[in-house]
Amino acid sequence: MTNQLVAILSGAGVSTDSGIPDYRGPAGLWQRDPDAQKLVTYDYYMADPDIRRRSWLMRGEHPAWRAEPNVAHQAVTTLAATGTAVRVITQNVDGLHQLAGLPDRAVLELHGNARTVLCTSCDDRTTTEQALDRVAAGEPDPACLCCGGILKTATVMFGQALDPEVLAHAMAIAQACTVFIAVGTSLQVQPAASLAGVAAEHGARLIIINAEPTPYDDLADEVIREPIGTALPALLATLAATAAEHSG
Repeated sequence: MTNQLVAILSGAGVSTDSGIPDYRGPAGLWQRDPDAQKLVTYDYYMADPDIRRRSWLMRGEHPAWRAEPNVAHQAVTTLAATGTAVRVITQNVDGLHQLAGLPDRAVLELHGNARTVLCTSCDDRTTTEQALDRVAAGEPDPACLCCGGILKTATVMFGQALDPEVLAHAMAIAQACTVFIAVGTSLQVQPAASLAGVAAEHGARLIIINAEPTPYDDLADEVIREPIGTALPALLATLAATAAEHSG
């Protein structure tokens, strides 16, 4: 055991090896098809039943339902199993960190989780699987079974603010951590990107693993351009070994 706290900000690049595309990237769906972006834009979604019907069809076809955690997700769980304090702050909504064995308390989901559905009126929560079963059974726009309200996944859509409590918790982790690893994220989307700067300002060792340059590269102690599937496991194994030496 050590008193080291490793914070990992994980972006879409962490899940691409699991077959989940980066919708926000330069060649992502939201850039290529602005109309598709309406399906995950709150105001459009709430106002237009046709948008909701199309959105439910899109959810049902999403590759996340077939995805399995990859070596990057597993490497984070392996590090946590050594006794190192690990907190993941993720921009992803796929739940793959938890499927890889990381406990819920160790994962902060900045943009929510696509595996849960909530009612926009009464906040009742059910599983996305249950909602998709209703769609498959002939309800193209399933309503809340408690109050009849509009259902949506428990994700932050375009036009919605991040949960202030989740963001405040993420900020506290960034301020307290000894190592901050930003992996698979362009560090372009605020306020999530600012966490890297906060960590560096508070004395953390900042490490960035990303294929493309980010606005925070100059602040980083180390920038790694290698593929995430090899770079992250190697880095975390080194951190675990160093921690073991210091505790021994």
